[in-house]
Amino acid sequence: IDYFYMSMFLNTLTPKFYVALTGTSSLISGLILIFEWWYFRKYGTSFIEQVSVSHLRPLLGGVDNSSPNSSSSSSSNGDADSSRQSVSECKVWRNPLNLFRGAEYNRYTWVTGREPLTYYDMNLSAQDHQTFFTCDSDHLRPADAIMQKAWRERNPQARITAAHEALDLEDCATAYILLAEEEATTIVEAEKLFKQALKIGESCYRRSQQLQHHGAQYEAQHRRDTNVLVYIKRRLAMCSRKLGRTREAVKMMRDKFPLLSMFKYYISLPKSATICYTAALLKARAVSDKFSPEAASRRGLSTAEMNAVEAIHRAVEFNPHVPKYLLEMKSLILPPEHILKRGDSEAIAYTFFHLQHWKRVEGALNLLHCTWEGTFRMIPYPLEKGHLFYPYPVCTETADRELLPMFHEVSVYPKKELPFFILFTAGLCSFTAMLALLTHQFPELMGVFAKAFLSTLFAPLNFIMEKVESILPSSLWHQLTRI
Repeated sequence: IDYFYMSMFLNTLTPKFYVALTGTSSLISGLILIFEWWYFRKYGTSFIEQVSVSHLRPLLGGVDNSSPNSSSSSSSNGDADSSRQSVSECKVWRNPLNLFRGAEYNRYTWVTGREPLTYYDMNLSAQDHQTFFTCDSDHLRPADAIMQKAWRERNPQARITAAHEALDLEDCATAYILLAEEEATTIVEAEKLFKQALKIGESCYRRSQQLQHHGAQYEAQHRRDTNVLVYIKRRLAMCSRKLGRTREAVKMMRDKFPLLSMFKYYISLPKSATICYTAALLKARAVSDKFSPEAASRRGLSTAEMNAVEAIHRAVEFNPHVPKYLLEMKSLILPPEHILKRGDSEAIAYTFFHLQHWKRVEGALNLLHCTWEGTFRMIPYPLEKGHLFYPYPVCTETADRELLPMFHEVSVYPKKELPFFILFTAGLCSFTAMLALLTHQFPELMGVFAKAFLSTLFAPLNFIMEKVESILPSSLWHQLTRI
């Protein structure tokens, strides 16, 4: 292209063309930015980056195909190990201190209009109820057959109606359990229903205990009656605790029978946040009332203070979401019926019941506030390597989003940095929007700048073309330009 024709082309461009060009560029980059941000918020990664890694890298030879046998075997073993680890780390546990639906969760919904439980959480509870409260011989008793269908029912009102139908036929412990959990609007009402369920449950347990060795059917009935009795006593202890009768609740939990089933189904939470943070609170209690960060920086930490700080660091490494709830830096919601170990759901469940204990110990929250962030200096890459525990699982955010309601902002650890393409599109959108605004306000001046910029941009190309024209014969160059 001759320089003369280039100059003529640039001179024919009007300011309206530059306004349209910059405005269209700003609009397109803005749409890309909005889509990238939405995709990052939903899936935690950049769409452009994911497409580049998934589709462009194999086309550009990013996959190493050398030594296929060894690489395939090692990768398959690695995938198997990682899958087993992710399954164990992301196992969802039933919250042993879950609230009552009728007396607590539903009251929250009546007041706020928000649903505190997700469908995924309630579906897991339905599966637990079917496992604990039903057996293969339920069809032999009409009431148990009705309750077997009731536990599978999704509609809460239909479940309550079915429980009343079962009680019209005969006394049924599981029917009283359902009414205590979902129909009772106060803890006192729930406690009365659970006491009625306890009388029936103890009678069924004694009867099935005598027949448990007469066959597999009777053994299944005894296992079901054991689960029912354990559940009733545990919930009665919860009622006593909520009504302020703490000693009675402790005695009921100690005397509960059989202990083996209790620990197997309800309480077993290995390496839980409750264990780690309770241990930290007990050690902090000995030094927190006299702890001062200024004095500690001058004289150093004593042995007891060092033990307390190490216990806090251990607890924070296990579940880094808890401190912000204990320090009331993040709003607290009702705990879900299931929790994820080391996740945000476990942090909410722990803080909901134990924040009062930290407040009762003078200076405990101050000690936590001064020391908890030091944990992250010991584990700068928590997803790759841990300090006292295994590396932090990468699956907690996804599982917690299923367990926690939509109106709650799920705590994410470690914080994800914004991808490069989001920052790039944000800068591009801002720059083109500014150019569009300046072109609209000062069309003549921006037209001069645009022509000067394009002339400078094409200057090296014109220089090369002139050199080529001077080197090549004119006849050959004429034929090339015609082509």
